[in-house]
Amino acid sequence: MKLHPTITRRRVEHAVERRMLSLDNPGLCIACGEEADGCEPDAREYECQSCGEAAVYGADELLMEMG
Repeated sequence: MKLHPTITRRRVEHAVERRMLSLDNPGLCIACGEEADGCEPDAREYECQSCGEAAVYGADELLMEMG
């Protein structure tokens, strides 16, 4: 899986922490790097509201993909 350069392990970990400690459900678009709100933790290939690509992944899913 090719990730946008702005999607770092630390950024994904921070998104997972926010999901666990608040009402946030962040996802990240691997195509454009934008954050998406209201994503299920295991979301895969949701449509990005910024770029239109089917490339939004839930934070937890991305963390698992990163290994």
